[in-house]
Formats: sequence, structure tokens, C-alpha cells
Amino acid sequence: MHIDLNADVGEECGDDAALIPLLSSANVCCGVHAGGPETMRRTVARCVTNSVAIGAHFSYPDREHFGRRDLDLPPTDITASVLQQLRELDAIARVAGSHIRYLKAHGALYNRMAVDAVVADAVIAALKAFEPSLPLLTLPDCTAMTRARSQGVTVVGEAFADRGYRDDGRLQPRGEAGALLTDSVQVSERVVTWLRTGSLPSVTGKPLKITARSLCVHGDTPGAAKIAGHLCDALRGAGIAIEAFA
Repeated sequence: MHIDLNADVGEECGDDAALIPLLSSANVCCGVHAGGPETMRRTVARCVTNSVAIGAHFSYPDREHFGRRDLDLPPTDITASVLQQLRELDAIARVAGSHIRYLKAHGALYNRMAVDAVVADAVIAALKAFEPSLPLLTLPDCTAMTRARSQGVTVVGEAFADRGYRDDGRLQPRGEAGALLTDSVQVSERVVTWLRTGSLPSVTGKPLKITARSLCVHGDTPGAAKIAGHLCDALRGAGIAIEAFA
């Protein structure tokens, strides 16, 4: 049994230096919702040094709200913005001797793609214009996954180690009870149980069947590196290998 362990990094919060070596994949902020060129270069260098797969973590152009505010942008604007973000990160990665290996949206754009086919198609258009062979990382069985598959794009589902789920399988909104999990022991036990049974509990205790190839710990979650370290130990102790999906 194996699982990919990813985290959002390069956002100028949390301890990337401690977190990145624990990962198999890193969602590197493209400098729009946080960070910038120098942070991107430093983050990419850490990924290369630690043989961690580089993913492009793109977002709505909303630095003021850390990309967590939903924006009603024309689809062509979304496509253009995402494509620009991909090209900027890719240029930095190639100078460092690497390249982008997958794509993952951030925050409000990630959540909007999960339910809005028009927004999902706008992002998929950017992916296909940039490099159609790259996989898209997103919520299992959501609109973005369905739209990507229908257009011949490889899509990979992810589960969240440090986030709570609503009964419908979507993420509990931040700020609401049970949305963020920070106890490393609780997180590790929950993840190992999920990998063995295929089921995660919702915030109300409802068992949710979730099929995913990748597991996310948010880099800005308090104690993210500690959570990831404890999780790595728990996974390996359970005989579960940590391997990049891309």
C-alpha cells in the first residue's frame, strides 16, 4: 500500500524548511495569493534538494484575502491568469533543473472548481494550453474531476489529513466547528484508519467513502511540520509507503 503526501508551500507561512523534506509532492505557490519570485525560487530549490515532486499551486488573483475569497471572473480571465502562473513557476523550476509535474488549485478556486463546470473548464483550458499531459489534483468525484476526465486530462483525487468534511463529502468551511484538525495523533490515527477501511468520518460522525491517491497537509496549519512528521511515522509503521503520484 502507498500514498502520496503533499502540502501547500511557498506561501510565506509555516515552516517550509522542516515540512518539505517530509513530503513526496509539494504544491508550490505561484506567487499570486502569497509569496513571490524569490520565495518561489527558494521553495523550488528545497524541493529539488529533497527530491520532492513540484506541483503548481495556482489561485484567484486575490492576495488581500490569501486566495480564499470566491471571485466571479470571466472564464477567459481565469484561463489567462492560471496560464501565466504556470509559466512563471515553470520558468523558475527549469532554471533549477526541474519542472512542474502536476497542478492543484488553491483555496476558493479549488472549492469553486469542485462544483462549477464553467470554472473547472476554464482551469482545464489553461492546463491543456500549458501541458495537456500533466495531471490535475482535486477532490474525488467532484465536478472538476468529471470535467477533466471528459476532456482526456489525467486527474488524481486527494484527501485532507488536517481538514474536516461535511456530510456531503465537501470540506467543512474554515471558521466552522471541526474544519481544522491540529492534533497530530488524531490526524495520524484518522488517516491510517481511512487507508485501511476507505472511510473517513464527517464532522457529524457520518462515515464517508473517499478514494484518493494523494493526502494533503496544509502548510499554514498550526504545527504542520509536526503533523506531517507524526503522520509519516504512523504511515510507515503501518506498512504504508509514501510515494509521489506524478
